[in-house]
Amino acid sequence: MATPLHFVSSKVYPRLTGGRFNSLRVAFVVITQLLYFGLPWLNWDGQQATRFDFDSMRLYLFGLTLLPQDFIYLAAALIVAALGLFLWTMLAGRLWCGFSCPQTVYTEIMIWIERWVEGPPNQRRKRDAAPWSAEKVLRKGSTQLLMAAFSLWTGLTLVGYFTPMRELAANLGAGDIGVWEALFALSYGGFTWLLAGVLREQVCKHMCPYARFQGAMFDRDTLLVAYDEQRGEPRGARRKQHAIIPIAVANVGREDKPQGACVDCGLCVQVCPTGIDIRAGLQYECIGCAACIDVCDEVMDKTGQARGLIRFSTQHAMEQQQPLPSLRQRPRALVYSGLLLAIVALSATGLALRVPFKVDILRDRAVMQRESNDGYIENVYNVRIMNTERDSRRYQLQVESAGLVRVEAPPLQVAGDSVTSFNVALVADPALLPSGSHTVSVRIVNLDDPSQVLHEEARLLMP
Repeated sequence: MATPLHFVSSKVYPRLTGGRFNSLRVAFVVITQLLYFGLPWLNWDGQQATRFDFDSMRLYLFGLTLLPQDFIYLAAALIVAALGLFLWTMLAGRLWCGFSCPQTVYTEIMIWIERWVEGPPNQRRKRDAAPWSAEKVLRKGSTQLLMAAFSLWTGLTLVGYFTPMRELAANLGAGDIGVWEALFALSYGGFTWLLAGVLREQVCKHMCPYARFQGAMFDRDTLLVAYDEQRGEPRGARRKQHAIIPIAVANVGREDKPQGACVDCGLCVQVCPTGIDIRAGLQYECIGCAACIDVCDEVMDKTGQARGLIRFSTQHAMEQQQPLPSLRQRPRALVYSGLLLAIVALSATGLALRVPFKVDILRDRAVMQRESNDGYIENVYNVRIMNTERDSRRYQLQVESAGLVRVEAPPLQVAGDSVTSFNVALVADPALLPSGSHTVSVRIVNLDDPSQVLHEEARLLMP
């Protein structure tokens, strides 16, 4: 019989649970969304704190302006993200997926909307199986309308990272939003609705590449959500104990096999957002959200047993009852950590020492060299200064070269966040400089902050 190339997965209706890990997940949802929706509205020194301007190709980041020439910092950020992913996955598995991945966060929000409008999982399951009715249309339509509105809000917020947010909001209120802004907002909002509102766990199980290659980064000391099979099996219903008694002691005198701690209630499956049974062992679909840990701990409390039947642990710890290893016992962790620290330190040092203006010195090709009225030789250059700071700045050219008589330049003042070009002439004495091309060193000093200095070179041509 041929194997089907696809299969239809039944919809998962995750049950709501409480507990310390659930509180942590909710906190991550709140914090990430406050950052995402709030940053475009935050001003820093009179302008939007975080924004990328496509027109001028500049990134504004909390008073720092980065230009295309600063691409190296973007490359460093991507390398840090990749190494951080490797390190985090090796240490803690898919905790990123379970607590702060945008897919998980937005799926959680969509489930909250669905639960608020349509009720708990059992009601939603029965309603979905029932024929269409006015009440079903109303509830389903309200759910989708709220999901679409939230998704559109996320799309408009994303556009606010590229178009000034306050300007975008004013134009939106006046019904004058641009075509590109509307297209990007609708596209991102549509994908948010599709991935988090419709596909949900299917993205984590079948579309996310992280789920596929994470196994190559795991080892037997990686922290995972694990079921303690030695303690839990064999499963079966049990009476509540008034004290926490070891399984072997609790079953003394019984003729049958000692019962495990798992009461086989199935709640760990009901709360799982991807619909898996953690008791079946390590599965790539597990996103490490720890919902099964919370609900299992509640069951252990009710039956008078110790918590931790399902817990964060490692394969070594579960099989050999060993403590979690320290970082010093894991060479890969030390290598990743060392590389991360080195790249972060170098990037931070580079940003701290970075001069916030750029200079280009180009020879005026219309005039190679010419003789001045006083008999000296004059070379003309076009000096282009880019001021990345918000306020106007004054600059001075300082040239040191044998035979140089003077520098003829207008006041070099550049408005904030702008580019200005100046014509500058270097005048040399032909009696002191032989014919040919000579390299001269040019220093450009910010007069408002003399510690900011750039060094450039120019070619001085003598007849």
